[in-house]
Amino acid sequence: MAGSTNRSSMRGGRSRRAMSDINVVPYIDVMLVLLVIFMVTAPLVAPSIVNLPTVGGAAPQQQTPPVVVNIRADGKMSVKYKDDSGATQQEDMTRADLNSFVTDREQSHPDQPVVIAADKTVQYETVMNVMSDLKARGVKRVGLLVKSQ
Repeated sequence: MAGSTNRSSMRGGRSRRAMSDINVVPYIDVMLVLLVIFMVTAPLVAPSIVNLPTVGGAAPQQQTPPVVVNIRADGKMSVKYKDDSGATQQEDMTRADLNSFVTDREQSHPDQPVVIAADKTVQYETVMNVMSDLKARGVKRVGLLVKSQ
């Protein structure tokens, strides 16, 4: 039986092995077709519109008018606010006066916002010092007043 050595490997001189590669070309073709479909249909899909329910007897919420701290170009400050009777008051203050005013105002009106209106030539540091003083005195909502273009 010396002549019966693996005859299948003798034919043609090639051995046959299992192919372990995956052909990814069909997958790429499918992905490109899906990409084209999504690119064509995406602009056609309208964003969903939500129809909100309406309430017949709801009164609009009362918004408390903010206290406005004006910082002028020369560094002087004034405070504009509405008192309990609804009249607008304006007072010139120093930084120490502002701290005591805000402390008193926070006790009587705890949720009233404070808006800082500073001249554009005022140093950034001055505005930030006033803002940090307001936050330290317990003001929850501090904003900056800007002019729209």
